[in-house]
Amino acid sequence: MQTPVRRLLNLTLSDVQLAADLLLPETATGLVVFVHGSGSSRLSPRNRQVALYFNGRGLATLLFDLLTEVEQRLDQVSRALRFDIPLLSRRLLGVIDWLAADSDLRHLRLGLFGASTGAAAALIAAAQRNQRVQALVSRGGRSDLAGAALSEVLAPTLLIVGGEDSLVLQLNRQTSEQLRCTQRLAVIPGASHLFAEPGTLEEVAREAGDWFERYLGASR
Repeated sequence: MQTPVRRLLNLTLSDVQLAADLLLPETATGLVVFVHGSGSSRLSPRNRQVALYFNGRGLATLLFDLLTEVEQRLDQVSRALRFDIPLLSRRLLGVIDWLAADSDLRHLRLGLFGASTGAAAALIAAAQRNQRVQALVSRGGRSDLAGAALSEVLAPTLLIVGGEDSLVLQLNRQTSEQLRCTQRLAVIPGASHLFAEPGTLEEVAREAGDWFERYLGASR
């Protein structure tokens, strides 16, 4: 297993700076950007668990905060910004463009790993940067919130949903019918929205890892 190099980054976008954590295996050919939602952050133990699994498969990972510290505090009270899909999408597009301009990272094939409302932002960003985003995975994602952008996504897309997450499963089935790209809907039996049941998050990581390795060309 490769030991990734860790870099703490400040991503300077047009209107804001966002904190980020990059883990870069030496022979990585692909980079997975985590796009969280529902009040999560780059410090989420669950996100970091999945990121380390991807690193072990030769994939670089970038975990970053979509919101500033002030915005996160406001969102904890109002819960409004986590559903501000245009804001989240703009932030993600800024990160994608930042990576494309970085001489050390721009050669890596790019994948997006979105969860909850972050999945909608990931789909919109993939539609707008279809020459840059090479693969996308949604975990328990509110992919329906991507709206008209769904039909414009070109990147191969994997939708992962818990079998017990009935509403989100129904919404993702509708999303699957609207996507025109290579895509698959994977249902994890016995899993709820957060995949907190034993073994279910590991199954998510395996499914997503297979998808990203296939389309980002990661080396074992």
